Amino acid sequence: MLRSLSRCNVTTTGLRSLKNSCAPISIASRRGYVDTASGTQFELSKLSNGVRVATSSTPGHFSALGVYVAAGSRYETDRLRGCTHILDRLAFRSTANYSARSMAETLELLGGNYQCTSAREAVMYQASVFNRDVKRMLELMGETVRAPLLTQGEIDEQKLATQYEVDEVWQKPDMILPELLHSTAYSGETLGSPLLCPREIVPSISKYYLSDYRNKLYVPENTVLSFVGVDHETARKYATETFGDWESTHPPINCPPAAYTGGETCIPPGPTFGNQPELYHIQVAFEGLPIDHPDIYALATLQTLLGGGGSFSAGGPGKGMYSRLYTYVLNQYYFIENCVSFNHAYSDSGLFGISISCIPEAAAQAVEIIAMQLHNCFANDKLRLKEDEVSRAKNQLKSSLLMNLESKLVELEDMGRQVLLHNRKVPVREMIECIDKLTPADLERVAATVFTGSVKNAGVGSGKATVVMQGKREAFGDVDAVFKHYGLGK
Repeated sequence: MLRSLSRCNVTTTGLRSLKNSCAPISIASRRGYVDTASGTQFELSKLSNGVRVATSSTPGHFSALGVYVAAGSRYETDRLRGCTHILDRLAFRSTANYSARSMAETLELLGGNYQCTSAREAVMYQASVFNRDVKRMLELMGETVRAPLLTQGEIDEQKLATQYEVDEVWQKPDMILPELLHSTAYSGETLGSPLLCPREIVPSISKYYLSDYRNKLYVPENTVLSFVGVDHETARKYATETFGDWESTHPPINCPPAAYTGGETCIPPGPTFGNQPELYHIQVAFEGLPIDHPDIYALATLQTLLGGGGSFSAGGPGKGMYSRLYTYVLNQYYFIENCVSFNHAYSDSGLFGISISCIPEAAAQAVEIIAMQLHNCFANDKLRLKEDEVSRAKNQLKSSLLMNLESKLVELEDMGRQVLLHNRKVPVREMIECIDKLTPADLERVAATVFTGSVKNAGVGSGKATVVMQGKREAFGDVDAVFKHYGLGK
């Protein structure tokens, strides 16, 4: 869970007893293409029970595989709050055919490179193994997805660990503020439902609620099996043996669209440790675009253009120094310790904004700096977006995309989540072409739409800003007046 919060991650497993009764594969639903940019063959098919099987033919000595379930904190009702977090921690424990010890020993024999990651719209079980071990690892994943025992001892152990984890996260502004940002932006519902189990709820979570959560969301229609380095026929065979006889126990859940409300939250200053200076923190966001929106490439390029980082860069001199937040913020204001842009994109909404950490005396000025930087993205003046910086941001985005996809585990997650949300995988060539077509005018248009609160998503958002602060509230001043002055939000 700590790894989940620090990114946009925790652990999980085989069904020997279920191999002999397998449902046939629906051949008619199979489709695929060759990605000319990467040279890999992508194929997608569906089992008769609704489980989707996606493969990419990247060769090598190792293969990556994952099970992706359309679950997560977004789908939690009030009584199921926190179940995603606890189930994340219960992954790869005892199951119908494995004790917790035998599960752990078997996973270690397969290399121990496995994890379970929970997010707002997906729960992901992923691993990397030698090619010869793909079948065995998928069996272990099938065990943990389909047949966990969820013993009372395991639940109590993970509830205790969760309480310590929650306390630790609350000591780290870079981890807790994004959680509060989502909660404030969506009033604690849908995408605002906490990914981190609230501490006061931990004692009330029981096997009954965990099983109810699983019965409603862990169904074949909500599941994608993703393979990188495995040919499609082999992957379909393994999928059929492990998941082919899985049947739904609950009708599909209709999740309402995410209704963005905006708002403000302020928490007291955090503790300081050792000789570290006291810092105040602020994150400002507006409703962004869904992941499948045509303008999502422009918004991603804008985020790269804004960039940002810390006052000290551990990545070597010059890294990201030409981004706007380095050029106009970190290089100009000594009192800014950290300044970065962020873009959280989901199936039907998103959040885009800037966060700053600064000395307490500069909190009000930090609000003004954020407003100015957002305004300059669509202002028609001397600081408007220039062709050279847009071109640089496009090249950075493309290189980052291509370099990340060189990792089989990154390619695996990218493919699994795309198929889970959209039932397709966007070819790399198509993404590159969409980025290449962008102009400064495109970025300015999208920036104006987002930062003036004019986004029109399914949830019909308010268009207001979302502001989350850590420090004394009065130190940040009249935030609404500053945004109004710069023409931000509604």
